[in-house]
Amino acid sequence: MPVRVPTNNSKQYDVVASVVTYETPPQQLQLLLASLSECAGWLQTIIVDNSTSIDLRDTLVEYEAAYINVGKNLGFGAGHNIALKTTLDSAKYHLVINPDVVFKPAVIESLYHFMENHSGIGLVMPRILYPDGTEQRLCKLLPSPFDLFMRRFFGSWSSTLFKHYCNRYELSDLDMGVIREVPSLSGCFMFIRTSVLREVGLFDERYFMYLEDVDLCRRIARVSQTVFNPNVSVVHGYAKGSYQNIRLLKHHIISAMKYFSKWGWFYDPERDQLNRRTRALNPECSVTAQRYL
Repeated sequence: MPVRVPTNNSKQYDVVASVVTYETPPQQLQLLLASLSECAGWLQTIIVDNSTSIDLRDTLVEYEAAYINVGKNLGFGAGHNIALKTTLDSAKYHLVINPDVVFKPAVIESLYHFMENHSGIGLVMPRILYPDGTEQRLCKLLPSPFDLFMRRFFGSWSSTLFKHYCNRYELSDLDMGVIREVPSLSGCFMFIRTSVLREVGLFDERYFMYLEDVDLCRRIARVSQTVFNPNVSVVHGYAKGSYQNIRLLKHHIISAMKYFSKWGWFYDPERDQLNRRTRALNPECSVTAQRYL
């Protein structure tokens, strides 16, 4: 039986943030909750705990957050969908956020106004930084089987052996200091217009973990823009679990097989079109940025 600690469900919120946890260290979650609490009053936080115990519930005592323990590990997308289904019709925006993210109070407000001013954007992701301040390359093209195989099985060698392909896939050769459309944005921090989610659907729960964010980005891109905004930044731990854990590697491979079976392994004209459009914007990136500012 799921364990739930509700907040005031009758209240309307501008933004709902969902956090999916699994055996998450309480201290880590508290850092995120401290960031989110700065937006109390117009942002609701929902913790969906995939852990078998409810020990994490004690972490929420001093924070205004709803807690749902489902008693088993449903996976990333299915966990977020639990929160989305309860608030999809009551909030203007939904923030999908990882428990190892922290940020300054102005970040959410800035992204909220950004979306309010640009109705054609369905999803925005800020600049993502490592704790030491260096940038994570989480803006990517839509992947081909070669892209994922190269990165996963060649590791650090891939940046040397396949430098051109790596730079192209991670958009390293483009000016990412401007606001631009990007076809694949990370699920660690996705600020999404809920009206768009109602149109395209929620996370595909066939993915237990990995690539459900890419899948959702593709569906959002069919009806609106998916945008990277480097003027706002957050800090993300980014453990790269599948590079260190054989069980997570298995999930990664299975998700990749499901993804390419759904969208196409080698023949994927929509992928090619979106990727070409992203790169074609480079010569006029300043104009592109002005379109959103």
